[in-house]
Amino acid sequence: MASGPISCPCVSQLGQEAHCRLDLSQGLRVKVRLVSKPESQPALQEGAAVFTCGHISYTDRDVIDAALFRGELEPTWKELLRCVASENQSGDVEMDESVVDAAVEAFRYDHDLITAEETEQWLEARGLTMDEFGAYFSRHYWKNSLQDTVQAQAADYLSASEEMRAWLRAELILLGEFDRLATRLSWRVAGFQESKNTDVDLAAEKEQFFKRAEIDGKKLPAWLNRLGRDEQWLNEMLRLEAIHNRIRTELLTPQIRQREMGTLRLPLTRLDVEMLEVESKDAASEASLCVTVDGLSMEEVAKEGRYPYRRVQLLIEDIEPDLQQTFLSVPEGSVLEPIARGDGFQLWRMIEKIEPNAEDPAIRERVDKRVLDLHFSKLVSHHIQWHGPMSYA
Repeated sequence: MASGPISCPCVSQLGQEAHCRLDLSQGLRVKVRLVSKPESQPALQEGAAVFTCGHISYTDRDVIDAALFRGELEPTWKELLRCVASENQSGDVEMDESVVDAAVEAFRYDHDLITAEETEQWLEARGLTMDEFGAYFSRHYWKNSLQDTVQAQAADYLSASEEMRAWLRAELILLGEFDRLATRLSWRVAGFQESKNTDVDLAAEKEQFFKRAEIDGKKLPAWLNRLGRDEQWLNEMLRLEAIHNRIRTELLTPQIRQREMGTLRLPLTRLDVEMLEVESKDAASEASLCVTVDGLSMEEVAKEGRYPYRRVQLLIEDIEPDLQQTFLSVPEGSVLEPIARGDGFQLWRMIEKIEPNAEDPAIRERVDKRVLDLHFSKLVSHHIQWHGPMSYA
């Protein structure tokens, strides 16, 4: 059988500012976390209010059930099923604790956690225990170790035990997904406050819900009963979604997109770059001379020296702030100064700088996100009062 919850040697208090960094050893690895200090915030116990709007409270269950209604729980739920199936089928295989330790270290690094005491505070503030924390890493260890040999059986969230639902809550919080889901619900609640007298077509929204849930009107009462909800709740969700979609349509016009893209021209500039990794600064300087003086390509230098090489496209806004100007100022075809990374150095060459194009789906997605973030952040600041330790965008 799989071992029980592991004992994790973790972790520290979280800083309130967002941390954004570019890990060039992976080409591009951007991490943004908005977190808050647990000792300065009330605890978010299960069933406690995540946020309020006027006199109405929205709990963690409201956040999760609203996500189920929108069809957004499925990826995390399926991941949990794979984790549990892998753990159950691990048999007598020994857990490699060094792998688990590395995963815990990565979590600590992402959340600025240092000591075990501070980890307990962070978890307690979110209604989680150290046992649940350890069980999370245990499940993911077995999933990563046995993913090619284990087939998880399909299971409906509505039929899940209370234990499985508690595990899902832990997954959502520890993966950082709960924050996103809470933000999405707060946007809809705040949008409703601004447009609650607006007439909307609930029938069309209901039809979309039936498609997502793969049910019809006859199966609806049973679906609601298994979730522990009623038609009044469903109608509230339908109205929130209908108004939210109407606001999105009004905001995301070609004119507004074009105007916003003008303000984001530099951050959304795309860089076509290539990079090789070497063991020392001297090796990086030698490789640079091979390219700039001898006329070899970066790929040729990488092959000759057996160095890792990759060619990628980056957006300026995804690069660590301290390096953005460096990448922007280097001319096309030029090689950047070596950048220290871990135990070695990286050598980057600028191939091309590409102006943002409104027809580029990736650029449009960034612009749309910016427009929506600005609009709904303002509405949320007017109508929503957050509770507990979470910080939401």
